[in-house]
Order: sequence, then C-alpha cells, then structure tokens
Amino acid sequence: MTKRIVVTGIGATSPLGGTFVDSWKNLLAKESGITRITHDWVARYELPIDFGGQVRVQSDEQLTRQETKRLDPSSQYGLIAAREAWADAGSPEVVPERFLVDWATGIGGIWTLTDAMDTLREKGPRRVLPMTIPMLMPNGPAAAISMSLGARAGARTVVSACASSTESIANAYDHLQKGDADIVIAGGSEASIHPLPLAAFASMHALSSRMDDPASASRPYDVTRDGFVLGEGGAALVLETEEHALARGARIYAELLGGGVSSDAFHITAPDPEGNGAARAVKTALAQAGVSADDVAHINAHATSTPVGDIAEIHALERVFGDHLKSIAISATKASTGHLLGGAGAIEAAFTVKALHTRTAPPTINTTQMDAEIDIDLVTSPRQLADGPIVGISTSFGFGGHNAVVVFRSV
Repeated sequence: MTKRIVVTGIGATSPLGGTFVDSWKNLLAKESGITRITHDWVARYELPIDFGGQVRVQSDEQLTRQETKRLDPSSQYGLIAAREAWADAGSPEVVPERFLVDWATGIGGIWTLTDAMDTLREKGPRRVLPMTIPMLMPNGPAAAISMSLGARAGARTVVSACASSTESIANAYDHLQKGDADIVIAGGSEASIHPLPLAAFASMHALSSRMDDPASASRPYDVTRDGFVLGEGGAALVLETEEHALARGARIYAELLGGGVSSDAFHITAPDPEGNGAARAVKTALAQAGVSADDVAHINAHATSTPVGDIAEIHALERVFGDHLKSIAISATKASTGHLLGGAGAIEAAFTVKALHTRTAPPTINTTQMDAEIDIDLVTSPRQLADGPIVGISTSFGFGGHNAVVVFRSV
C-alpha cells in the first residue's frame, strides 16, 4: 500500500536570509540576494565576475567555533539548514535506526580542497591538516547532519550537479515508501562563492556579466538574459510518513507525492534543446504522484537565466502540459537567490512547499521584457493561489544531463 509522505519541517541559509523564515519573507518582499563580492581574492585573481549570491548570515554567527573549524562551508550550510528544519518539525523523538539523512551537493568541499593544496605547495605535507579529507568529502554534509541529529538509518549523498538536491528529495520519498526509515532529512548545500567556480563558469560564458547592476543580473526568461548568477547556501526538508507525523501531533506543511529522475545523454553541459529528458522526468514524477498534468497549478522552475537553458526548459514543459502551461503560475526564484548549484533544488522545493502551505506563489524579479518565444504565466508579484487541493512541482536540471522533479500537494 502506498504511504502518504508529508513535510513537517523546513530550514535554510541562503542569500536572502540566515533562516528559511527570513529567506521566504525577503523573497516575498522582492529582495535580491545578489551583491558585490568584496573578498580580496577577487582582485588577486583578477576575476572577470565580482558578484554573486553570498549567504546573508555568516556561519560563525550560527555555529560554534569548533564546528566552523572542522567543517567545510558546504557542510556548515547543510548543518545550519538541517538544524532549523529539525527544530521547525518539533525536534521529534525518533528511534535513531529509523532516522535517515539523504543529502546532496554539486561540488562538495572545494574550499578545503584548494586551501589544502595551497598549504601543500607553500608549506609542505606536514602542514596539511589531518581533517582535510573528512572536510573535503562530498558526503561531509550528510555525515555532519547525521552525527549532529543522531540519524543511524543511513547518511546518503547525491552528486548530480544542479539536480542533486531535488534527486535527494525524490530519494527520500522512496526511502519512506520502502520502510527504510520513519523520518528523513533531505536537501542540499553548496559553498560555491569561491574563485575557482567563478573563474571556470565565467570562462565557459555561463555567468551573467551584468557588472553594472548585480541585483538585476539574473533575469529568467527575459529577452536580455545573459547567464546565471552563482549562489551559495543550503536548504532542508523534514519528511515522514503521515502516520508517524499524526501520531506525534506534528504540523504538516504539504504532502510529497513523488519524484522523477532522467538523463539526457546529450551533452556534458548543454541541455537537450527539445527538452526530451526533462519532459520525461516531469512525466515520471507526475505518474508516481498519481496526478495529471492538468492538476498542476504552480511550478517553481529551474530557470537559470541562460539563453539556451530557459528555452529548453520551456520546451520540456510544453511537451508535458500543452496549452495548460499558460494556466500555471510559474515562479523563477533564482532571480532572487542566484543559482545554488547542488543546493538549488532544495531551496526551490522548500519555496514550493511554502507556496502551497500559504497559498502564495512567490515573485520573479528582474524579468521585464519576456522573450517572445516564451508564453507562460510568470508570477512577478506575490500571488494568491486557489482554494482547495493545489499541486505544485519543482524542477531541476544539471550538467551531465541530470534531470530531477518533485511533486507536492497542499493539505
């Protein structure tokens, strides 16, 4: 028998706020989390792009000194988000062997890796910190969360580029359906405001070069869009079976109906221009959810603000939804947060859950001249959604042709 899976906790640290509560409030206020990067390494490396979505509240304001010393920033952001989500869920009592973490990252501990390499070159092998390997491992965030909260059913890690954390949430659904756990914390984190990703993405002409006005640089679907804006942070959802949630009197935000994953097998960085793989992921997610395309009322779109990617995603959605796509309230929240890479799907899934719970679709900022090839209902100011059951989806697509989609329903 299929179990009902529900969301009982949400947490985040992002360019919009140090908590999910603040991130959501500032998203609805149409704030931009994109700012000039003032670190001295911007000038030192002569980086061509000097702005991004930096976390609004630094980790040392939220974690102990020991935690910031022993965890890479990618793990720090994950731990902050997971702890907020866990507290938001009521810090439930659960048998540790029935509590699982499924976490994601796109890059992992890049700060630790590059700092250690600098130490090796400049000071020799004896000065490389003994905690280097545990700190740089992509599974570091999952391990830190599981140890902090006492999850012993597993500490899984997904690395699927920008689709990573959406895939983790889809995995969480499967874990709970199979009975692997009673509660799963799922999400993702990334610490990518770093000179190497900035230089590399700029070299491949993937980033916006709108240096005169960083706050408006991310322009999903706009005719003037010229690339994405790099962001950082993390987000977490607490997921559990409805039976378990009701038994402990938990508040329920929304129901997770299912997820879908596919691959393009097309190109290492470019999406399939026809959106075939992405469309399959959406169809798979809707099939697992047991809903039709016409049931969907809200989409938090991947919408990175790249000339090619935005069009490919729309083609995929048109394949699935047809004329109904014009009736769906679509939000493109990377305009406010930047692109959190492996953490993007998690924060956008969290925004989707909150949208359904509050019946408010969040706004898309900066889009003022819609591309003529794109005919959608883009939400540009907070919008009230309909009464009754509402279905919403969150979509994520990443380098390597990774596609992941999750489906939620209001309660």
